[in-house]
Amino acid sequence: MQPDLQRRVQRYGWDKAVDFYDRAWRQQLEPGQSLMLEKANIQPGEHVLDVACGTGLVTFQAAELTGTDGEVTGTDLSDKMVENAARFASEKNITNVGFKQMDAESLSLPDSYFDVALDAFGTMYYPDPVQSFREKNRVLKQGGRISVAVWGKRDRCGWAEIFPIVDARVKSEVCPMFFQLGTGDTLAYSLKEAGFRDIQTERITTKLHYDNADEALGAAFKGGPVALAYARFDENIRREVHEEYLASIELFRNDIGYAIPGEFVVGWGVK
Repeated sequence: MQPDLQRRVQRYGWDKAVDFYDRAWRQQLEPGQSLMLEKANIQPGEHVLDVACGTGLVTFQAAELTGTDGEVTGTDLSDKMVENAARFASEKNITNVGFKQMDAESLSLPDSYFDVALDAFGTMYYPDPVQSFREKNRVLKQGGRISVAVWGKRDRCGWAEIFPIVDARVKSEVCPMFFQLGTGDTLAYSLKEAGFRDIQTERITTKLHYDNADEALGAAFKGGPVALAYARFDENIRREVHEEYLASIELFRNDIGYAIPGEFVVGWGVK
């Protein structure tokens, strides 16, 4: 897929997912987000950048850590995600955060300004992940820290069949290299290539818990990366993809719903 087309797919796809994202993924992504924040070691008064902020799940946690003397800037390619996060901040009177719509590979932000750069589960979607890391490097102060989280290996993510199931109906190629960064030492090598040092990574296993089939389907099709393609399916195709996806995760069904295996990789380093 051409980079510009991939960016458009991502931008409008996440616009579609915004109303479902929080309830579909808040609990499921929390272990990876928490580890990423732990390794970032955010201190009171620091300036923090949260790229691919979505609805602000990480942004608002970072805002608590940096306190009223610090500030957090959240960026996302999706206009709807940024609008949603900004509205929540306004409603809750959270004054040390700001949100901007921009491309992670071309940040409209000043050089050497931030103490910390975060990116929770956004990097897999970028046409050029290393360029996104270079941009984070550029906007960090000397000695600034980066901490990122990505999904792990494909065969350790039980929901991975969602991509071929959708692509069999429409060649969306939503994220053709989705699992690459989580394979082997790819994340560490990518951070090193972007100029970071003292790089470390940690791999953790997790379970995605859903109470029933409707919740599992909503997360997979409405709240995630295939939302744009799914929105174009008629009712017959939706029934087909639902049946195929539920069959692909049947092994993980139990008496209280679904416990779908997943893997996260967190990487951190210093400018």
